[in-house]
Amino acid sequence: MIFLYSLGVLILLILVAAALMPKAFTISTEVIIRKPVTEVFNYVKQIKNQEKYSVWVMADPNIKIVYTGVDGTVGFISSWSSENKNVGVGAQEIKAIKEDERYDVELRFEKPFKATNQAYTTTQAVDGSSTKVTTVFSGTNPFPMNLMIPFIKGMLLKDMNQNFVNLKKILEG
Repeated sequence: MIFLYSLGVLILLILVAAALMPKAFTISTEVIIRKPVTEVFNYVKQIKNQEKYSVWVMADPNIKIVYTGVDGTVGFISSWSSENKNVGVGAQEIKAIKEDERYDVELRFEKPFKATNQAYTTTQAVDGSSTKVTTVFSGTNPFPMNLMIPFIKGMLLKDMNQNFVNLKKILEG
């Protein structure tokens, strides 16, 4: 009886915590790359280039990617399908571009979970030969799955930081 009572209290506490936690989250990371802003922006807005630096794309050598439209322009879609549960199935679409400054994408995940998230990448000249690149990713998790947000943020931030390590290495040679 004590076990069932304790289990009930634990479940209640978890549900209360989930009710109090936010359902929305935002993750941001940045890097300085020793290249001019136009060169950096022209590289990162090309979604196909993610094959060279994105840990998610590189996680599965058998990933199937289908591109639709003109890369680096609004409306371009990159759809992927992978048996690797860390890669899954989904698509990203370029929704807006402001040359040399920012591009926005919508990410639509189908597997291993369904979600639609927003992300954008900005480039800002630090000086004539260096650029600050910032990526911001935002999404929501419904109750009670919002309890997972701290873990999701930690995993995504680790991967986003590695993407920037890879990108910096490519662009700086």
